[in-house]
Amino acid sequence: MNFILRWDKAHTKSAALYTGVTETEATLLAAPIPGAAHIGNPMQLKNPILGLCQQSTFMLSAAKVDQCPDDEGFEVAFAGRSNAGKSSALNTLTHASLARTSKTPGRTQLLNFFKLDDERRLVDLPGYGYAKVPIPLKQHWQRHLEAYLGGRESLKGLILMMDIRHPMTDFDLLMLDWAVAAGMPMHILLTKADKLTYGAAKNTLLKVQAEIRKGWGDLVTIQLFSAPKRLGLEEAYTVLADWMELADKGSEAAAE
Repeated sequence: MNFILRWDKAHTKSAALYTGVTETEATLLAAPIPGAAHIGNPMQLKNPILGLCQQSTFMLSAAKVDQCPDDEGFEVAFAGRSNAGKSSALNTLTHASLARTSKTPGRTQLLNFFKLDDERRLVDLPGYGYAKVPIPLKQHWQRHLEAYLGGRESLKGLILMMDIRHPMTDFDLLMLDWAVAAGMPMHILLTKADKLTYGAAKNTLLKVQAEIRKGWGDLVTIQLFSAPKRLGLEEAYTVLADWMELADKGSEAAAE
């Protein structure tokens, strides 16, 4: 499906084809995922995605779509405005320093692929919005990111990072619009939740949930996340396992 990402234009709202936020529970992480555990619950070791993430390895970097791995299997891409904590979230989920972190936002300039197994990959997409890079480079990113998002058959879902202190930026709205138009599952991590008090984080979650439901529908999922505090890991793993068709395997293992 062809879809034009206009990074420097005011976003235009698409028809709500695919989004969604359900009623939140009164909990800090409040992720609308069936069966998700609350804060303090131990990690469900039967979830097979956990083991795959822990053994993940760097695969390759692609400056162009034709440099990407073969378009088969399962991919989940991580997107976010520069300085939204995307690389930190990836590193926390994989228990490794796979994604490069930097005090200079916008250092991710390629499509970076990380191998979970022979069929499954995580993809770190270039950050946008804050990076001080030349216009021609931004145009290069835009062109190849459009091609990746619009034509990648193995892409099963998009994890969108939003800084909880500055959610729903123009870039975030653009990505929500694209997910709606493309019918692409999206899960939002409100990152840096540890920067706010419990009450402030919870109120922000409820406010963003309501805004997404009103503007884009009710299928996009959302949760609070903190890489330093390791908050929200189980909810995020549950989403990854579902998109990569590992949820049933986890249930079978738990029954044994």
